Amino acid sequence: MRLLSIFGQLARFGGAGSVSAVAHYGLLILLVQVFRVAPVLASAAGALLGAVVNYSLNYRYTFNSSKRHTEAVAKFAVIAAGGLILNTLSMLVAVDLLAFHYLLAQVGTTGLVFIWSFLGNRCWTFHAPRETGE
Repeated sequence: MRLLSIFGQLARFGGAGSVSAVAHYGLLILLVQVFRVAPVLASAAGALLGAVVNYSLNYRYTFNSSKRHTEAVAKFAVIAAGGLILNTLSMLVAVDLLAFHYLLAQVGTTGLVFIWSFLGNRCWTFHAPRETGE
């Protein structure tokens, strides 16, 4: 039963992440194609926008959290900052060193950040201690 619950949570996290990814990729493409911003910088800006969208969806929809926002936002910000660093470094390596197209690089990077974010938010940001029944 617990494993089924984790998969359900992972599916909801993926749904929330998809909405966040639309915001991230939309800003990324807009900045690169219209405003000629460098892909790594544009990706970082998109990741920040995606994080804002992601917090609100994950707080209620994915993790059904009852934590105070002051605690949850602070923890979420730490996980999001780690995700931003992972995103930016991965994009830097893929685009600037390996010469991948920025969108292909972003797809791979998104997978890495997805795993980091799910584990960090599930195990720390929105983690609720189990009731012991005492």
